[in-house]
Amino acid sequence: MRYMLLIYLDEQALSESEREQCYHDSTQLAHQRAVAGQYVAASPLQPTSTATSVRVRGGKRVVRDGPFAETKEQLGGFFMIEASDLDEAIAIAARIPMASRGTVEVRPVVQLADLPPD
Repeated sequence: MRYMLLIYLDEQALSESEREQCYHDSTQLAHQRAVAGQYVAASPLQPTSTATSVRVRGGKRVVRDGPFAETKEQLGGFFMIEASDLDEAIAIAARIPMASRGTVEVRPVVQLADLPPD
């Protein structure tokens, strides 16, 4: 089963050197998961200041700068993994470097048969 590991943190909480170390550690984790056959994708996201939110209301598109919600932690990146069950996905999520500074949300992915292949 696929799981999306969504990484939330205060995007102002890390110094540049801490951010670079996080990228390095996360890349190592991605390589470890690839060797284990569990890696699908991973990436940090640009800051929320670059986000654009899109809604359709009453048949009209509404586009706004910024993220959808105001929160203390922002979505900072993700891992998409293959795991045998939720317990295994949680164990992997706990190894993500930012789990010690922010929050990692673990969500099963609905796999639709009609989507293009990876």
